[in-house]
Order: sequence, then C-alpha cells, then structure tokens
Amino acid sequence: MYAVNYAKPASVADAVAALSAAEDGKFLAGGMTLIPTLKQRLAAPSDLVDLGAIGELQGIGTDGDALVIGAMTTHADVARSPLVASAIPALVTVAGGIGDPQVRNVGTLGGSIANNDPAADYPGALLGLGAEVRTNSRTIAADDFFLGMFETALEDGELIVSVRFPKPLAAAYAKFANPASRYSMAGVFVARTASGVRVAVTGAAAGGAHRMETMEKALQADFSPAALDPITVNPNGLNSDLHGSAAYRANLVKVMAKRAVAACG
Repeated sequence: MYAVNYAKPASVADAVAALSAAEDGKFLAGGMTLIPTLKQRLAAPSDLVDLGAIGELQGIGTDGDALVIGAMTTHADVARSPLVASAIPALVTVAGGIGDPQVRNVGTLGGSIANNDPAADYPGALLGLGAEVRTNSRTIAADDFFLGMFETALEDGELIVSVRFPKPLAAAYAKFANPASRYSMAGVFVARTASGVRVAVTGAAAGGAHRMETMEKALQADFSPAALDPITVNPNGLNSDLHGSAAYRANLVKVMAKRAVAACG
C-alpha cells in the first residue's frame, strides 16, 4: 500500500471540501473494494476522505410513501431494520444476502452503488424500484445513474447522501449466488409499482445492472411466472467465465425472474 493522506470529516460539506483540496483524493465508505485495491497497489490516491463520522449520511427513515436510506448505512443495518421489513421487505432480502457477516457489517449502500460492481446486488434493487440517488448537489434517477461496469453518473467530487426508494405494491429479489464470494451470478429484482412492472437484472452482464423490458411487458399483461415462459434471454453480452457460461447465465436470469415473480405473491 502506498503512503496516503487521511482525513475524517464530520460533515458532508467538510468531506466535499477535503476531497476538492486533494490532488487525487477518494471518498472512503465501507472500503470493501477500495481497501483491497490499495493493499494490492492497484491504486494510489493522494488522499482518503473517510465518511464514517458523518452522521447525516447514516440512518433509515421515510419521506411520504418512500423509504430513505443514508449512504453510509451498512447492509447489516438495512437487513435488520423493522422499518425496511415493513415498508419494502425485498430490500431486507437484498441486504441480508450480500457477502458474509463481516462484509454486511462494514459495507454500505452508498459505497456499493458508487462502485457499481457488475455483480453487486444493490444496483438491481435501485433499478427495480425506480429509486432516486440523492447527492450533495442533485437528485439522479436510478435509470440514469448506472452507466456501465464500475461507471456511474457521479461527477468528480460528488458525494452520495442518500437513496430514496418508492414503496412498491409488491417486490421480490431472487439471486443465484457464487458459493464462494456470494456475489450474484444472476440476480433479478421484480417490482409491481403504481406506474407498472419493473424488472432489473444484476450479476449476469459485464455491463452491470440493467432493465429487462421484454419481461416487464409480459408481466404487465400477466403477472405470473408462466408469463415469462415464452421469453428467451439473449446470452450476448452476458458474462462467461469459469463459474458459468453466458448461456448458463441467460438461463439463470429467467429462472431467477420466475422465482422473484412467484415470491411477490
């Protein structure tokens, strides 16, 4: 690990100012990806701005008929929250299935979506629920936030403050996890909302989480697992590695989608 300057500000304003003053700084959330990257000397930022002491980035609350989760809220806090379980129980499933207990107690919602690992779970949940990402300067719709592998709409120095999740009529998440890493090989988040059905896939494609419009249209007409029977998932653009071929993942996407629909009740 290279030498690095370290700061732990107590407010969003101070964190943004500290990063702006750095030559090549990085925000540090849970550090589940950043710390191993630094230890392997694959990155050499001049400064780390630790967000762990900023109270306004933590916590779970409501905003009208939506759930608002602070960017520095850990996966474990989401998984065990009675408020989340009451409002959007599918998010409990998402958070509770991430990694292992060590990862869930340190990793954060904001860190996960800012990193946008193509195998991460939360991006699928944001897309599936039509969530909004609130930063220190603007609000970004989930559909506009995720741009590709490890790429988001965040600008230099922009900091995620919270995520607003509209409460769906029903929602569920099903994933086929890699048995070693617990990363999603194929995860599907399905939500019935007042404006229609949303289906988001994560883990299967190299480009990361994305919507499945063919499934959305089929489920809009008939919200049942059987409605997905005629659909064939195109393997082009899906991951193919030692854990599974693109064709295997294409089949997993359909299977997980049907399970999620069935779990919606």
